[in-house]
Amino acid sequence: MHELILLRHAEAQPAPSGADDHSRRLSGRGEQEARAAGSWLASHGVKPDRVLCSPSERTRSTASLALAALKQAPSPEFADDIYEATPGELLALLDQHGDAETVMLVGHNPGIERLVALLVEGRSDEFRGMPPGGLAVLHLNGTLEPGNARLDAFWSP
Repeated sequence: MHELILLRHAEAQPAPSGADDHSRRLSGRGEQEARAAGSWLASHGVKPDRVLCSPSERTRSTASLALAALKQAPSPEFADDIYEATPGELLALLDQHGDAETVMLVGHNPGIERLVALLVEGRSDEFRGMPPGGLAVLHLNGTLEPGNARLDAFWSP
């Protein structure tokens, strides 16, 4: 893997009373954010070979709307491990997909923002934040290890 695209799910509606957090849907604004993220990827020629996505409704919808802007985008692979994952757990998952040139991971905070900090800064205790619908494009300098990536682009709606 040489390139990693990290996409935080777009703005979601609050969970209805008594409903499971996994079932939260995107808000109208969130749908616009997800489409805008896809447009940004397409306009910058950033295209994943493989897409890993949390199975929650809001991440599934974010991935679907963003990928719709790309020609011949791969279908997302859903991984329960992404939901509430630590940066270390996300690294372990990504290690299993090292054969892909460019991987896109669609997930949640704080895992996504901490993973950016870990890969770029070498530690995950200080991070700048990743807004809903935000994208980080990282170039890996060799192996997938802390401090071994360069932040090539950061975009937020």
